[in-house]
Amino acid sequence: MTLYLWIKTFHLVFVIAFMASVFYLPRLLVNLGEAGNQPAVRERLVLMGRRLYRFGHVMFGVSFVLGLVLWLGYRVLPDFPTMVALGTGWVHAKLALVVALFVYYVIAGRRLKRIAGGGALPDPRAMRLFNELPLLALVPIVWLVLAKPF
Repeated sequence: MTLYLWIKTFHLVFVIAFMASVFYLPRLLVNLGEAGNQPAVRERLVLMGRRLYRFGHVMFGVSFVLGLVLWLGYRVLPDFPTMVALGTGWVHAKLALVVALFVYYVIAGRRLKRIAGGGALPDPRAMRLFNELPLLALVPIVWLVLAKPF
């Protein structure tokens, strides 16, 4: 059981780091839109965005692997609790929302890449709305994990 708790702890730490990236990358897109055509500011924000995007991918990858171990570890690790049984449908709903969050992150990364290639700057107002979308997935994910409703 101790191994399970350590894996769960590290899974949560890496999820938190990934979510920081999910929330901050669109904010950089807002800043890019507000910076206009100031080349030095634009260059700095694009550099920050690229580094953050890579960081987020690494954090997602590690949290994904740890999540798989939590989900299916009972098959290979002795005394590991199972999350594959009746009453664990919440895991599938959570995974669907996690996939949606990852797709959102990739879309934000592609917008950044387009801007880095000389593409049009985003509308700051639209990006502010885009920036709030992850919260619509995060709240149900946390609720599903805590309540385990089905």
